[in-house]
Amino acid sequence: MKPETSDYWSRLVRSFTILLLTCDIYNFDVAEGVNPEVEQHLEMGKKLLAAGQLADALSHYHAAVDGDPDNYLTYYRRATVYLALGKSRSALPDLDKVVKLKPDFTAARMQRGNVLLKQGKLDEALVDFNEVINREPNNEEAIGKASRIAPLKENVDLAKQYLEYHDYQSVIAALEEPIELCPWDTNLREMRAEAYEAMGELFKAISDIRPTAKLIPDNQQAYLRMSLLHYRMGEEEDSLNQIRECLKLDPDHKRCHAHYKVVKKLAKQLKDAQDLKLQGQYDECVSKANNIIKTDPDSLQFVVRAKSYLCHCHSKLSNVDESLKFCSEVLQLDPQNIDAMVDKAEAHIANEDYPAAIQELQAAQDIDENSRRVKELLHKAQKLEKQSKKRDYYKILGVKRNARKKDILKAYRKLAVKWHPDKHEEGPEKEKAQKMFIDLAAAKEVLTDPEKRERFDAGEDPLDPEEQQGGHGHPFFHQGFNPFGGGGFSFKFNFN
Repeated sequence: MKPETSDYWSRLVRSFTILLLTCDIYNFDVAEGVNPEVEQHLEMGKKLLAAGQLADALSHYHAAVDGDPDNYLTYYRRATVYLALGKSRSALPDLDKVVKLKPDFTAARMQRGNVLLKQGKLDEALVDFNEVINREPNNEEAIGKASRIAPLKENVDLAKQYLEYHDYQSVIAALEEPIELCPWDTNLREMRAEAYEAMGELFKAISDIRPTAKLIPDNQQAYLRMSLLHYRMGEEEDSLNQIRECLKLDPDHKRCHAHYKVVKKLAKQLKDAQDLKLQGQYDECVSKANNIIKTDPDSLQFVVRAKSYLCHCHSKLSNVDESLKFCSEVLQLDPQNIDAMVDKAEAHIANEDYPAAIQELQAAQDIDENSRRVKELLHKAQKLEKQSKKRDYYKILGVKRNARKKDILKAYRKLAVKWHPDKHEEGPEKEKAQKMFIDLAAAKEVLTDPEKRERFDAGEDPLDPEEQQGGHGHPFFHQGFNPFGGGGFSFKFNFN
């Protein structure tokens, strides 16, 4: 049986309106001597009720009740509108008044029994259902509802026992039907939320707590509890929204205010770190990520995110050791974190450990075979591994892969002087110098040309004739480059 929704109550309102129009119960009510002003309010309320304008109908029934406080049907109509608006707490006093004014009005007793059942007041609901059965022995609805009270009470008692013994799965199973039939009972939802939270199903716990924030006026504890659960899930914005609701109810609430300060600070730090990462401001990203950990070193979800930023930003800075450290820590806590796997692979590439990078990326591909980023980086790592078995222009000049152009030129000048063929005697020593000088010139050409360097970094040697269409002989000669000049060995330095 599904909890009754606003659609249910709207249908109820329409049914009740039809009852007023088709029966002489309304005429009976008017004939009792209702004054003209109250009669006008009743008539307007009935019309607005039939049109579905509940709030306007309610205002007229308020006036009718004030004008004739002893008319049980006026209270009943107002209670019906309250229920249609989802205000069961307001409807209950009106239904109490109806039963007091007219004890034999079974429709009101049945309606009150339904409200009490939904609120989880099982003993009180049973009294109303039994009274209806006493007056109408064939009332199937009352008989059916009354027969369900005892099993519901038994399930609730079992749930309490299971909770005491930390058998949380049994708590949840035992409360399934009671919560379905008593959806306005906040105690049942809070009990199941406690079980869900203990099992680590925090989203389900929040789903049970959320209705209690509406069912109980000024329920500051519910908003605080939801905020704390969102925080544990690493959802800082949702946590911030819920704690703000608590402070709306009580700006001086100590626990809510204390938590608000922490989550507000953390939310800003996380946003700043993300922005710095996207903007390529990696040094600042590292600093901000370290601050996140200092803000709350015990929050696992936020620590993992902070370390993810450290993993990525250190990788982009070619801080290999730091990047590998933080990427490994992230993957230890979250083994299927594709971003951390890619960042770790990039750190391995920066460290020229291509087999390790390939292994990491293949593992990432097993998790997400459709990731374009993984595919592209894996292809690059494989090309770089193949390239590493050939000439490595960075190693020839003795510079890092992230070296700036001025550092490349400086290294080239120093080595070009050392390996200038004119400085070496004829024979094997001179031949070695000639080969080294050619390699140095090749390295300078590739690494100081942005387009060629980009191709080399992607795993392609732009001067390798095997990788060029129609390439023959030495990679320079087919492009018109000869470091030895037009004839003989006459060397002139050009360091620009």
